[in-house]
Amino acid sequence: MANAAEHSGANGHAGVIGDNNRLGAARLLLWALAGALAVRQAAAVLRVPPGEWLSGFHLPGSLPGSVYDTGQFSGTPFAGLVLKPLVGLAAPSLEVAWTCVTLLCVAAIGLVAARGLPDPVPRRTALLAAPVLTALMMVSLPVREAASPGQTAVLPVLLVLLAVFRVPGDRPAGFLLGLAAALQPALLLFAPLLWLTGRRPAARTAAVTFAGATALSWAAMPRDSWTYWIERLAGTGLGGVPDGLANQSVHGALLRLGLTGPLEILLYAALAGAVVWFGLRRAVRYARDGQLLLAVAVTGCVAVAVSPAGWRHQMLWVLLAVAGKVGKRAADRPVWPVAVVLAMTLPSTMLLPNLAALAPVRDNVLLLTAVAAACAVPFLPRSSPYWREPVPTDYGRPAAARWARVPLLPFWRRVLSRPNLLLELLLIRVGYSLYSHIRAAAPTSRSLAEGNGNQIHGIEKALGIDIEHAVNHAVVGTPGLEAFFNFYYTSFHFVVPLTILAVLYWRRPGDYRWARASLGLATVLALVGFWLYPLAPPRLMPGLDFIDTVHGPQDLANPSYGAMTAISNQYAAMPSLHFGWSLWCGIVIVVLAPKGWQKLLGALHPLITVCAIVATANHWVLDAVGGAVVVSAGFGLVYVLSGPRGLQLNLPGQRTGAQQPGAGPSRADEGSHEESNQGERKVRASARTP
Repeated sequence: MANAAEHSGANGHAGVIGDNNRLGAARLLLWALAGALAVRQAAAVLRVPPGEWLSGFHLPGSLPGSVYDTGQFSGTPFAGLVLKPLVGLAAPSLEVAWTCVTLLCVAAIGLVAARGLPDPVPRRTALLAAPVLTALMMVSLPVREAASPGQTAVLPVLLVLLAVFRVPGDRPAGFLLGLAAALQPALLLFAPLLWLTGRRPAARTAAVTFAGATALSWAAMPRDSWTYWIERLAGTGLGGVPDGLANQSVHGALLRLGLTGPLEILLYAALAGAVVWFGLRRAVRYARDGQLLLAVAVTGCVAVAVSPAGWRHQMLWVLLAVAGKVGKRAADRPVWPVAVVLAMTLPSTMLLPNLAALAPVRDNVLLLTAVAAACAVPFLPRSSPYWREPVPTDYGRPAAARWARVPLLPFWRRVLSRPNLLLELLLIRVGYSLYSHIRAAAPTSRSLAEGNGNQIHGIEKALGIDIEHAVNHAVVGTPGLEAFFNFYYTSFHFVVPLTILAVLYWRRPGDYRWARASLGLATVLALVGFWLYPLAPPRLMPGLDFIDTVHGPQDLANPSYGAMTAISNQYAAMPSLHFGWSLWCGIVIVVLAPKGWQKLLGALHPLITVCAIVATANHWVLDAVGGAVVVSAGFGLVYVLSGPRGLQLNLPGQRTGAQQPGAGPSRADEGSHEESNQGERKVRASARTP
């Protein structure tokens, strides 16, 4: 027994050392990634010619001039008082110093924010939070814009975090907070937060410091102070048009909706007052709950939302709001962080389609995210039984790999519960946007594409399957058939896959994940084909007499080939995703549909699609073969990674997280329903405990 205990202790010690080594290596890699992203950002800024870079300050070259003469400087008079002497420095030295200081401030924000996470902090989070947050900030829209000359948005964030978390004593903390408010007046809202959470000396010092800095700027720059505070009402309209997309504040959003005059001012005042009321109350509640970093993030979101001009480079507070936890289920925890990261790093046009009805949302994504963080997102209190132990995800029984040398990846375990709808919609939308951008960026050399087209045509002749020309002209000679294939080609490419995914999500969540993963992997493989083998479709091959029935006659002497070339890459044809996606639909329907007529319709869809792509001269026959190859590879990769699709996942009457939202958790390793019921009882019992 003693030997066994000693052996067990040795193994446990070795396991701890191994975990520490892995975490240390991961931390170094993440800091290296953050450093590489910082170098990339610095290179993008430093590539700007020194003369143009210096003009980005939007400050006059001579000291007696007004800082607002250009109409582009958006900072406070105090910021102008600090920055104006820098204009006289050597441009290259100023450029390098400004960029380096800005990026160092970003890294400092990551370090301070990671130290401000509420206790208890898991060891993995404590080690990896700072480099992960720093890397995310380096690629975020605010930091990419804040590194531009004259932008001081990063410094106030750092000053506030230092005042709240790192500086001992209320008066030094209040002094830093007052300086931050002197650079961005809306940040004076942090003074009420300090006052209501018991740090009244710090709040008083912040107010006095802000008043002193403002008075100093009035004494040194009376004309500029009058312009900023009186004529422009705290900077409204400086640095760009107030209704521009860069102004992500409530005021800017109302102006973009077409509201002007007294009505807009009254509505803005009412909405801003409501955001301040609800946001500050929530911030105080989170601060008293021990979630001080979340309280700071919420207050910052309130500040940029209600400011007359809340510019994109001032929205870094939104990224700090990922410190809050949302959702009782473990499967729901990634939704809020993923939504924030996507909103902060991707253009809004990638998040939402370019539809007029969605324009008010698409144009105000950052503002809506900030307002949601300040007033709406239901962050869990630390007293919640789900704070540390959310309801675990319900996994299926582990499937054995068919090939012993290819073990199943542990993070690809088959999940039984229905995935979060918001997360799935974000995944689908962002995935399609990335697919569209990568496809459009694939090589578009006309000579190479036509050469590959001749190669494909020659292979088909050798195989005796060059039927495209005969089918194309036969369909053109039959108007009814031509109209049918044109309609089928243009109408069902996206509708059918999305409909199948929606039905599976609602009725068969386990199979939904299997189908979605196979479709995504097939699409990724197709993008590789677009890059490696640009191919001219039959309709764009000169001298072969094909007729484009869908897009109309093409001027092959014109390299642009008309308007379609500007919309998408016309040489992204091998493999054919038109046929590949239809084949995926057919396979999923045939495998999962309960009735014979449904299976027949599923089998007919890829057959009609392959006829349509050939008849309309949009693809070669071998393009369809390529589509079948990538779809087969997609299903095969899912099989290798997560095992065969188990019929037991959707048996009638089976208790899953999808069919019974209140169902309890099971162990991730075993997926036992008995353990699921036991876990459910434990969670409910803990929820009833006062």
